[in-house]
Amino acid sequence: MENIQRVDINQIKEKLDQVRTGIQKLLIGQDKTVELLLTALIADGHILLEGVPGIAKTLSAKLLAKLVNTNFTRIQFTPDLMPADLIGTSVYNAQKSDFEFKKGPLFSNIVLIDEINRAPAKTQSALFEVMEERSISVEGTTYKLDKPFLVVGTQNPIEHEGTYRLPEAQLDRFLFKIEMGFPTLEEETAILMRFSKQNSNQQMENVQPVLSADELIQLREQVDEIHVEESLLAYIAAIVNSTRNNPDIYLGASPRASLAILRSAKAFAVIQGRDFVTPDDIKMVATSALIHRIIPSAEKEIEGISSADIVQSILSKVEVPR
Repeated sequence: MENIQRVDINQIKEKLDQVRTGIQKLLIGQDKTVELLLTALIADGHILLEGVPGIAKTLSAKLLAKLVNTNFTRIQFTPDLMPADLIGTSVYNAQKSDFEFKKGPLFSNIVLIDEINRAPAKTQSALFEVMEERSISVEGTTYKLDKPFLVVGTQNPIEHEGTYRLPEAQLDRFLFKIEMGFPTLEEETAILMRFSKQNSNQQMENVQPVLSADELIQLREQVDEIHVEESLLAYIAAIVNSTRNNPDIYLGASPRASLAILRSAKAFAVIQGRDFVTPDDIKMVATSALIHRIIPSAEKEIEGISSADIVQSILSKVEVPR
């Protein structure tokens, strides 16, 4: 375990605590969401936020981008959006008598895609290479995106008119699917008190970045050095394997899910100020890493059993390493 000493956890945690504090000043009553956002940020994974309108999905992404000193782009997905609207297009330059490529809004560091399921499949497919390879291919030329690169997609679980269901292959590109719920009575009262004199846009102007792009890249590299016992690797494998032979699940999770749980568990351990992973870290991230990667059986969908319910059931049955 010699390599554990190379990670300066205290310095990392201090920076991440500043980011957490900055988010929680405006994002009230979503503590678990904040933890998962931070985890995905340093785990180098894309995020899918799901919740009803007005639950602060867009605010969450904007805050994250504001606290990291990088470029930020917001794209509103609509049914008439075309791939060129995302990746860019070639434009004729009369002075040079030649075509030159004009980069689209995906050429950024943190990209918020609002209502990601409202664009047709052709446009959604334009995200595949971008999210996985961090590159864009246009007319035979491949453009590497600057680091860091993070996609935050939002979608409404209730309103499905005019939407296109994201294919499993694209959902698999997201590290987490975070389901945001309603605040409690006390939390909603705190929200009203917080924004009684200034709205969120006015308060957003006062938010200052606490992480540079280089610092974030360094944090992501240090996550790789976090120690994980072999018994915990077997524990992750057992959880994911349980999704493949479960009568409640029509389609189980792939090995990419195992890797997602591993990396996000390392990142969550860092956030907690540890240089090693515990079973609780794995349990914390497993649900958000799996719910969009499995498909419940038709019987369970009819019964109203959600993917999260099934994952929680699996976590309660798989033996935890001692």
